[in-house]
Amino acid sequence: MATEHVILVDEADHEIGHAEKLAVHEHGGRLHRAFSIFVFDHSNRLLLQKRADCKYHFAGLWSNTCCGHPRPDETVLSAAARRLREEFGFTVSLNRAAQLVYRAEDPASGLTEHEYLHVLSARFDAAPCPDPNEISDHKWATLDEIHRELNATPDRFTPWFPIALAAVDRND
Repeated sequence: MATEHVILVDEADHEIGHAEKLAVHEHGGRLHRAFSIFVFDHSNRLLLQKRADCKYHFAGLWSNTCCGHPRPDETVLSAAARRLREEFGFTVSLNRAAQLVYRAEDPASGLTEHEYLHVLSARFDAAPCPDPNEISDHKWATLDEIHRELNATPDRFTPWFPIALAAVDRND
């Protein structure tokens, strides 16, 4: 299996190079392009995933529907479609919701996310088929349920989830 590379960017999301995916998360993290997808059903419930325990960072935490990194030869939208298909087994039309920069450290792995994040949203009204190598559990939840759970037990969620969720909330 080939080593995966991601796109390094500046604070304005201008490409400045490429680097190995794991390496950009080490030693405090390097700013790189990423995406987070929020898939809602017709009842406006959000599809959440619990990251598999084998993930190299932030393993076992709940998060938004799907996250990932475009490869050097991919656009954000094509990479997002690829990862959604790989993780949940479906494709949908994705809409741009927001863009933001954040940094989050994972004490368990010692790795850091420092991402220029493209937040995407979509609608989907069927049963997903999660890949157990990527997702250990999943559920549909209302925004009220999610906000209550985030307030009660924030340590059960990835650190980027509430940041990106706030951006999606503002755009609805």
